[in-house]
Amino acid sequence: MACRISELVIDAADPERLAAFWSEVLGYVELGREGDGSIEIGPADAGFGGPQPTLVLSPATDPRAGKLRLHIDVDATDRDQDAELERLLALGARRVDIGQTGTESWHVLADPNTPDSVFWSDPRCRPPP
Repeated sequence: MACRISELVIDAADPERLAAFWSEVLGYVELGREGDGSIEIGPADAGFGGPQPTLVLSPATDPRAGKLRLHIDVDATDRDQDAELERLLALGARRVDIGQTGTESWHVLADPNTPDSVFWSDPRCRPPP
């Protein structure tokens, strides 16, 4: 049997804000809190151990040295890419320039936590048939 990703742990200057943001983006709910201020969010109907990974937003005050080595790709599930882009921007995402030419079919955005927490709105964003 192979492993699967059960949780993604993300250091955050403001776990509350980031948990609220990603809950809205992914349709997740708060699953629990730890004494250190960490907040776990995930699918309401599955939670930890379900088919989708949960996110744990963990408080961190140390400045990170170097580039973030992970980005998260998201795909819209019930609207087209333009509508999803507008929704993400309204939730607090920010456009990020990483040297795009302007001809890409995807968008690079940063979440509200830090300037370098980057995620992509993927070109495969299509509403379900």
